[in-house]
Formats: sequence, structure tokens, C-alpha cells
Amino acid sequence: MSDPSESAQPSAVDPRLLEILVCPVTKGPLEYDRKAGELLSHQAGLAYPVRDGIPIMLPEEARRLDS
Repeated sequence: MSDPSESAQPSAVDPRLLEILVCPVTKGPLEYDRKAGELLSHQAGLAYPVRDGIPIMLPEEARRLDS
């Protein structure tokens, strides 16, 4: 049986995809926050959402990171 807590976690992003994705604003690296379900660009101060395992790489969809 699968663990019920697994279904409560956000969908994982394919690790191969993470290797090639960069921030669309800075072209810098991204860090995946599995718990929050976001890709973080510390250079741009943005967090891009991941929905159903698909990164939404639009700056207008990103939230600002707190300083």
C-alpha cells in the first residue's frame, strides 16, 4: 500500500528537467523546494510555482521572495 502522506505532497519535478531549467529573468540557476512546490530564483527574488509536476516559468505567475 502507498503512504497516504505521499499524496499530500506536491508533484515532483523530473530531475532531468531541473538540470536544464534556468530563471527566465536572470538566466541563473533555480533551486527546487519540494515542500513548497516551487522553483526558487534567489538572484531574481522569485519563486515559480510547480503545478502537477509542471514548472510555471512565467514571471507574472511567480511570487516575490521575502528579503
